[in-house]
Amino acid sequence: MPQYLMSVWHDAENPHGTDFSSPEMQQRVAQVGVLNEELQATGSLVFGGGLHPPSSATSLRADATGHVSMTDGPYAESKEQMGGFWVIEAADFDAALEWARKATIACEGPVELRPFQG
Repeated sequence: MPQYLMSVWHDAENPHGTDFSSPEMQQRVAQVGVLNEELQATGSLVFGGGLHPPSSATSLRADATGHVSMTDGPYAESKEQMGGFWVIEAADFDAALEWARKATIACEGPVELRPFQG
């Protein structure tokens, strides 16, 4: 069965950030919990998880000689950063789109859907 990555994107300057005690975040956590239960019950969930804030990232880059440099912070310098993800299995792209539709509703934010190379 094909696998897909559903990545969740957050505004890096979200006023609620990772404050899971706020009522808004508690609501999202509950909504995502319901989605996770449905993914597990249908056997569609391969793996998923939330990420620490972008400030916790370390980016590594290799040059043509094989030298690797490291910098603190996310690779992408943008307003939105990936906040979590699921790897799912779905019969086809339309079925994966339905999961992504449910995910964007549960997360109350953008979700990107991408198929894995086969």
